[in-house]
Amino acid sequence: MRKGEQTRAAILDAALDLASRDGLEGLTIGLLADRMQMSKSGVFAHFGSREDLQIAVIAEYHRRFEEEVFYPSLKERRGLPRLTSMMRRWVQRHSREIASGCIYISGAVEYDDRPGPIRDELLNMVLAWKRALIRAAEQAVAMGHLRADTDCEQMIYEARALIFALHHDGRFLKLEDAVARTERAFERLISAHLPDPVLSAA
Repeated sequence: MRKGEQTRAAILDAALDLASRDGLEGLTIGLLADRMQMSKSGVFAHFGSREDLQIAVIAEYHRRFEEEVFYPSLKERRGLPRLTSMMRRWVQRHSREIASGCIYISGAVEYDDRPGPIRDELLNMVLAWKRALIRAAEQAVAMGHLRADTDCEQMIYEARALIFALHHDGRFLKLEDAVARTERAFERLISAHLPDPVLSAA
């Protein structure tokens, strides 16, 4: 990358770290300038406004999430293997974010009732991931990996709820077995929708 691109990438990396820790609202140009040992005008040269910076942070978080969770899962066989990979990789990533913070969750809490470009960006990110999970579940049904009567939207609703429970129990209650419990709960959720072996063989 060119020097300007490298500087912007470094600023964005620091901004993502600060936003994960302090929330998007806690992210300021001044705080970021201090972290980067730059002037405020130097930061503004790469991000025209605080709002532009916040939106760029959300986009970068989503890009990293997809690279770590979504795209590797696409290498798995379509259907249940892919859906399982998506959920397991999400749990693994979130288990590391328990200490640092998750923009998916903290951002939604900060901007759930605040219309505007930042909320729109967060909403698009969350909906894109939700749709990807539902699509993977529907493919699992189509391939016979899950029961034909599976309500995919309900199933993914419950799967996503497990992540919120992991966040609460791991970050707020600080339960050491939160990740293990989440993994077991997900396995039970999948098992509840597996086809009956006898009916499948008939």
